[in-house]
Amino acid sequence: MLEQLAACRAAIPLVLTQPDRRAGRGRKLTPSPVKRTAQQLGLGVQQPAALGDPGLAESWGPPPDVLVVAAYGLLLPRWLLQWPRCACINVHASLLPRWRGAAPIQRAILAGDAETGISIMRMEEGLDTGPVYASRAVRIDPGMTAGRLHDALAQLGAALLGEVLPDILAGRIVPRPQDDAAATYAGKIAKSDARLDLALSAVELERQVRAFNPWPVAEAELTDGRRLRIWQAAAVDADVAASPGTILAAGASGIDVSSGNGLLRLERVQAPASAAMDARAWLAAHSLEGVSFVC
Repeated sequence: MLEQLAACRAAIPLVLTQPDRRAGRGRKLTPSPVKRTAQQLGLGVQQPAALGDPGLAESWGPPPDVLVVAAYGLLLPRWLLQWPRCACINVHASLLPRWRGAAPIQRAILAGDAETGISIMRMEEGLDTGPVYASRAVRIDPGMTAGRLHDALAQLGAALLGEVLPDILAGRIVPRPQDDAAATYAGKIAKSDARLDLALSAVELERQVRAFNPWPVAEAELTDGRRLRIWQAAAVDADVAASPGTILAAGASGIDVSSGNGLLRLERVQAPASAAMDARAWLAAHSLEGVSFVC
């Protein structure tokens, strides 16, 4: 999005992003993608660890016309919401008021929504409660992962922001209030959410696999203690009498596992300290004889 704004020749006096974090096996301090992009574009960058002190702005220069926020990760205090001359604008990855909160992409997939989208909203002190300038929908295709949906929404968000920003600055567009009664909350995804509960239906489990790709990645445990991360799976409509977790078949098409309702076919898996691979390739080196998945 920062690249698209720069390409539109918008004057960007400052970029705010999270502090560098330790990452990788060496736990080296690593800048965010936003910081790397800003540096490549020759833009000034500030990385406050917290936003509570209004004195931060003294080193940021004069207030901008607008402050554009996208997946920043911190709630903006009142002083910062009031800092720009026109407004603070949030590019939110849902069709508000549905899925306010930290994980709208994953929650839309988990809920089985047929579509989601982008909302350009004016920020308030509440969590994604501000009035909406514009929104645009996108279909959630069958098999779409959170990673793929994120990339599609990032492009859509940048395009929509480019369309409406001139009208916002010129006062030609009035944001519409949200219907609070229709709001749903997109709670943050935790690593602990990745553990699959095979007592759920195959449809729900398949949604979890897609929603948790690329993070935190769905995981299941075999009765012999082995763990598998599940990168890709498919719900198969079949009458299954076996108890959840039972391995019904394992071959070229994948690993078929009974669930609370239907059959879940594991298609791409990853063992600890190994690369992700098709289930067929994993089966060539690993046996499932005498084991099942923990339910």
